This record gives sequence, structure tokens and C-alpha cells, in this order.
Amino acid sequence: IVHWNSPRFHSYLPAGNCFPAICADMLSGVFCNIGFSWSACPASTDLEMVMLDWLGKMLQLPQDFLFSSNGTGGGVIQSSASESTLMALLSAREKTISCIQTMKKDWSRGMITDKLVYYASTEAHCSVEKAGLLSGLTCRLLPTDAAFSLQGDILQAAIDEDRTLGFIPFFVVGTLGTTNSCAFDNVDKLGEVCKKENLWFHIDAAYAGAAFICPEFRYLLNGVEYADSFLLCPAKWLLTNHDCCAMWIKDRENALKPFSITPAYLKEDVEEQTLNYRNWGITFGRKFRSLKMWFVFRMFGVRGLQTYIRKHVSLAHEFENLVKNDHRFEVLLPVVLGVVCFRLKGSEAQNEEMLSVINKRGKITLKSSRIRSRDLYVIRFVVCGKDTESEDILFSWREICLAANKILNSKNEDDRR
Repeated sequence: IVHWNSPRFHSYLPAGNCFPAICADMLSGVFCNIGFSWSACPASTDLEMVMLDWLGKMLQLPQDFLFSSNGTGGGVIQSSASESTLMALLSAREKTISCIQTMKKDWSRGMITDKLVYYASTEAHCSVEKAGLLSGLTCRLLPTDAAFSLQGDILQAAIDEDRTLGFIPFFVVGTLGTTNSCAFDNVDKLGEVCKKENLWFHIDAAYAGAAFICPEFRYLLNGVEYADSFLLCPAKWLLTNHDCCAMWIKDRENALKPFSITPAYLKEDVEEQTLNYRNWGITFGRKFRSLKMWFVFRMFGVRGLQTYIRKHVSLAHEFENLVKNDHRFEVLLPVVLGVVCFRLKGSEAQNEEMLSVINKRGKITLKSSRIRSRDLYVIRFVVCGKDTESEDILFSWREICLAANKILNSKNEDDRR
């Protein structure tokens, strides 16, 4: 059950963990407060607001997203990226329905809902589609370019087509660092389209977002000023154990108003002067998640977290170079962060067999994926472990080569027969 922390675990994406976060999680369990309102635990609410501002400033988010700007924006810690995306989708739905009913008073809620459509790329995380299933809304997945990136002209064409057919476009998800290949949608151009068409723009940077605290990767976030909501998961790449997803909303008052419920037993004298996080998510009860963000940020500081991320990126490039220097393999995409998509030059069956041999040996773990826009089978190598070093990369590469030798030797024998 501790395999995810192994320096030779290269599946999925990192699962953040460190001693300060563990201590904070233990303390949170001891305190056992359920922070559904400010008065239920003022420290829980206040610290969460401060932590979201701290992280927002580390990312150089626009002031509109920060509590300290004294505007309408702010942040919240959700349980996961899936919950964050669902909340953004529901907020956009309620805003759209309200606006339409103001203009077309004879349109029922059901009539409007049936016409709503939202967009994401074919490479977006499956939680984007799942949000549509949970909300009863139509999701349209759009094709990407050669770099597996969704572009503004593709989005604009889809919007125009759907409007002609009588649908109501209202929500767009741009992904920065897709799970399949760590590709980046062109959020700058997508944002321009959303602004022009008056659509809610949500950016999912669950894994890659942590890297934007490093100045050399901040350019990848250009266009975030167009976003209505934005998320990243400290539980993935900021050493903060699950569950912990940071989400920011530019206009919290209008976005959350439809979900604001205050029964008699929760009414308080300070209701109007305080923030009640129960209205920001699916559940009323909430864990004291901000405590572990505080412990981690105070222990490592910005420089410590930057060093950790840069090390992972450097190790990914080490692996990339090993693959490129072996004529039997190919790298499918330029490596930007900690994910390397590669494959054996050969059939899909050979790559599947090689992956099976690797995982059955049990020395390292890898996962495959499929690039939907090109129906391409790839093997993903991800630097996951907090304590991964160069020797672990070399060890993993030797395991891959052993499996490749076995597959290719077997093929040569079959050819000779």
C-alpha cells in the first residue's frame, strides 16, 4: 500500500506527501472540526482564505482571484479536481439559466437545460465528461492539433455550429497539462473566444499548475486572466497529501449564490460579515485541509517547493534523453514537465506486451494511455516519488530495456522461422 511513494513508481501522476503534511493531517483528525461555517471553526475558514491567497500570489494569479484584493474573487480547497470542475460547471449553468430567464420569461428551466452545451478537448480529463453525466448536461469534446492542444479557432467553429443548431454554448474547459500526455491547450486563444462569446472559462491545471510557481514555467499560464475559475491540486505536486485541490473563482458572489442555503439552525449574527465555505462545494461538512498547506508552505518555503519541482523536471529530461538515444524507441511529445510519453518503434501489440512484461516483473510500474485525437497507444513515464534520484531513473530504464530485448528477440525468432 506504500507503492505510490516509491521512487520507482512511474504510473498516473505524483501523489503529494511529506512529513509536515502527515503531521497536519493527523492534527486535523484530532481537532475533528467540521468547518461548514465561520463560527464552527474560525481558524479553519480564516487559514483557508490566507492559504489560497498565499498560493495565488506564488502563481502570480490576477488580483481578481485573491481575497486580499477586496474584490469579489477568492479561493477554496475542494476535495479533488473532479469536484472543482463540477462546481464550476454547475455555477456556470445557474448563471446562464438565470440570464436567459431574465430575457425569455416563458422559457422553463428544463427547456434551457436541454439546449446547454459545453466544450473541452478530446485530451481533457475524464472528470470533465463525468461532470456532464452528473449534471445532465451535454459535453462536446473537440479535436486537438499535432501537439494535442485545443486551439481557439476549433472552439469558435464548434460554437458557431451549435448556435446554428439551436444549442446554447455556455462553458469551456481548458486543460494545462493533460493526464494523457501533459499537453497544454492554448488558453490565451480559448480565453479570447470565451470573452467574445460570453462563456464561462474554466482552467484545469490539476498536475501542471504547481510548476507555475517557477518563473521559467509561468508563461504556460498566460491567458489565465480570461478564466472565471481555475484549479490546481497541491495533493499532486506540492507535497501536500490527498485530499487537497485549490480552486479560485473570479466572481464568488454571483457564482455561489444559487448554492447558498442557510437553515434556521445555521443562522448567525455574523452571517453577512463572514465567509461560509459550505456554499462553495458539494458537501456541507469540510475537513481542516488548509492546515497541511500551511505546514508544507512554512516548512519548505517557495524556494524549497521550486527546487522539488525543478528536480522532477530534470529527472524527466534525463529519461527523455535515454529514450532518444536508443534507436528502438521514440518520444511522442517534447517533454515540458515530469511526464514522458514514449513507445517502442513497432506495433501496438508489441508495446502492450512490453508493458505487461515490465509490470509483471514488479520492479517498476508504468501505465499506458491512448491519445484520442490520433488513436495512438503510448506508454507514460512519470516522475512521481518525492525521493526519486538519477539512479532510480537509470534502474527504471534498464528494466524497460530488458523487457524490450525480450519482445524484440522473440519477434526476431518468429521472423527467422
